[in-house]
Amino acid sequence: MAVILTGAILSLVRHAARHAWAVIAVSLALLAAATFYVAGHFAMSTDTGTLINPDTPWRRDGAAVEAAFPQLKDAIVVVVDGQTPELAEDGATRLYDALQTAPNAPLESISRPDGGRFFDQNGLLFGDLAQVQSATKALIDAQPMLGGLAADTSLHGIASTLDTLAKGAMDGEQDSSRLATPLGRLADAVEAKLAGKPTYFSWTSLFGASTGPLAPPKRRLLILHPRLSYGDLEPGAAAVALVQDQAAKLGVDAAHGMRIGITGEVPLADEEFATIREGMGLIGALMLGAMLACLWLAVRSARMVGAIMATILVGLVITLALGLLAVGRLNVLSVAFIPLFVGLGVDFGIQVAVRFNAERRSGADMAEALTRMAKALGEPLGLAAAAILLALAAFLPTDYTGIAELGIISGLGMVVALLLNLSLLPALLVLLRPAPPARDVGWAGAAPLDHWLHCHRRGVVTAFVAAMVLSIIALFWVHFDFNPLHLRDPATPAMREITTLTQDPDRTPNSISLLAPNAEAAAALARQLAQNPEVAQAITVDSFVPDAQPLKLALIEDAALLLDATVNPFALDAPIADDATTVAALRQASTALLGLAKARHDATGAQAARLASALARLAAATPEKRAQVSAMLVPPLAQTMAKIRASLSASTITRDNLPPEIRNAWLAKDGRALVQVTPSGNGADNATLERFTKAVLAIAPHATGLPVATQAAAQTVAHAFIVAGILALALVSGLLWLVLRSLREVAFTLAPVVLSGFLTLGTCAVIGQPLNFANIIAFPLLFGVGVAFHIYFVMAWRQGFSDLLQTSLARAVLCSALATGSAFGALTFSQHPGTASMGLILMISLVWTLVCALVFEPALLGPVAIAPPAQED
Repeated sequence: MAVILTGAILSLVRHAARHAWAVIAVSLALLAAATFYVAGHFAMSTDTGTLINPDTPWRRDGAAVEAAFPQLKDAIVVVVDGQTPELAEDGATRLYDALQTAPNAPLESISRPDGGRFFDQNGLLFGDLAQVQSATKALIDAQPMLGGLAADTSLHGIASTLDTLAKGAMDGEQDSSRLATPLGRLADAVEAKLAGKPTYFSWTSLFGASTGPLAPPKRRLLILHPRLSYGDLEPGAAAVALVQDQAAKLGVDAAHGMRIGITGEVPLADEEFATIREGMGLIGALMLGAMLACLWLAVRSARMVGAIMATILVGLVITLALGLLAVGRLNVLSVAFIPLFVGLGVDFGIQVAVRFNAERRSGADMAEALTRMAKALGEPLGLAAAAILLALAAFLPTDYTGIAELGIISGLGMVVALLLNLSLLPALLVLLRPAPPARDVGWAGAAPLDHWLHCHRRGVVTAFVAAMVLSIIALFWVHFDFNPLHLRDPATPAMREITTLTQDPDRTPNSISLLAPNAEAAAALARQLAQNPEVAQAITVDSFVPDAQPLKLALIEDAALLLDATVNPFALDAPIADDATTVAALRQASTALLGLAKARHDATGAQAARLASALARLAAATPEKRAQVSAMLVPPLAQTMAKIRASLSASTITRDNLPPEIRNAWLAKDGRALVQVTPSGNGADNATLERFTKAVLAIAPHATGLPVATQAAAQTVAHAFIVAGILALALVSGLLWLVLRSLREVAFTLAPVVLSGFLTLGTCAVIGQPLNFANIIAFPLLFGVGVAFHIYFVMAWRQGFSDLLQTSLARAVLCSALATGSAFGALTFSQHPGTASMGLILMISLVWTLVCALVFEPALLGPVAIAPPAQED
């Protein structure tokens, strides 16, 4: 087998040297064809859901839930925060309406999960009985204020109402002790606005509960489902841009007391790819510069550097075309074939060029130098390529589809890289005719180190074995960070927003979903889950059917009877727009409040005095200042009065009369019901999520959702790498045994590869670098480069070379590792944490691979019994 392989490679190199122009012409034709094919067929999917086999049990569970409830997939979450509950509601309502009516909007659907007419009318029913009683009592107690405000929702009406309240309190017609809080809050707001400070006022908070489920929220959500194009790097960019544009037009911004945030799986994915692209120009320049520098160090010839780079470029394009032909489109993992191809392509090119230089230095002419190079490197290069091909193919039987496709493309790339480095590169060398090297290609200065390794080989091997044992022990502290959010730049808008939401127990995205056969089964399952301390709440369709409705509705009906005429006056006064009339009302209210302050020497009197002073100053201010105070007080007043009227018309809720948007969100067409479970504690903490997921799966094994999917994906990935690692080791061992026919030499080849892997993992434990979905891709490259390096050394040792560090091979290995390590170490400068961690582990793994190749391998091999063959003349 080895003889056949060497003969074929020798024939290929000789043919390339004799017919250089023809080889280059064929290569250019292949490059043109590949470029044409790529231009017409390039496709890349950013759908991370395609990275793992859809037939895995947890993927099937997720697909079942998404099929029944499509709104759970591919969502954009729009968060509207307001300085007051009214501002949050106003911003969310206007933005919802604008998006619904926007022409050609790239949206499939839009919903308001926490707002709308249903919640405005029936919101009181979702408190417990004591809270409903307290809320209705507060409204009844506010009747004197509500009457005047309902009749005239203007600054004039507010002033007139305050005048009436103050006089009524002085006459003893009402309990003045209840006025301290509203008078104080109004005084605070008017004083701040007169001082020119940005101030907002909430009537809802004034009349409603301040804590508990009935407290008016200052955060509202919109859920959008955009039309996505996975062929784009940012499939949801158009929908996000629409939201931002509409928000800007509507004034849903900080200048108007509101803040908009956009997050969800779609914008998170879009921002991730934008972050990866950010700075890639600089990173690409650093990678290219580092690679060119290392190539120059290896060959000391600009012409040879150009030949190697041209070979890599041609091979990269051809591999891309073959990859698209084989798998149809790239994914976010298979695109990593580029560093794999470049790293191993550079290695093949350096091996060929350095050995060629060594033969030229020994006096061989161009053709003879290429022939000797082919004889010396044919077998190890072919064996290395075959071993890498088998190692990459080991991922094919696993469920990690993304890496399996990477293996297919990279395997094709290995074949392309080998063929081009043994055909195109020799042809380019013949035509470019680089000058022979002026000094020795090997490193004679490494003789003392070779001697030291021979003399202390037992100690060196023992030290490395001890290091391996320590690394194995350190594996206890190596962990896989399954949280995909940790791979993303925390400074991006969507990441900042989702970090905030994970800390919001009512809106955390880290919820678990599961299907129940029907609504009754869902309710029973929710009750069972809610008893677990790891669960904050379990929501079903019946969560929207309040309990104790007869008692709560009785309280609301009593309040409605007392307040109906107050909040629904038969004759509404037209809002007063005349400034002079408003000024008169303000002065009259100030006089009445001042009288109340003199009559009362308590908190109410103190707050009345403050508000009297503020209203007097407002009356004396400019019309513009009064307009500003009116804009602060009047719009939220109108919204609050509308909500009070709606809340007093609550009616009995059943599962059957729920609004269609709620029923459809929780009940599938076939009757199956959705249960959503949220975690107790910190929803952003991995340990909390692990306990939460474990507790839910113990009760509902087919549950799905972000916490389940991320942890299951981590297990799938880890299992894929373990299976692929074992299979790759077995396949490569079998290949090496077929060629080497020596178990000892097979062990000599693979032991350093295994050692460098454990040392890399041990280093990760020491520096606290967790493995994740991004940086684990470094390990196939580690295995590929490591196998290649050690095959080169073992094959050289078999040929009789014991002083390995003095050979041109050591120079080639060192420069190859430096080229790959320094080039892809530039990834550590990426703004994307996942990419940066991949660059870091690539550097660490290549450092250990190099140390094992140049120190451990020579010590392990030791001296040889035969002398190396003489160079041919």
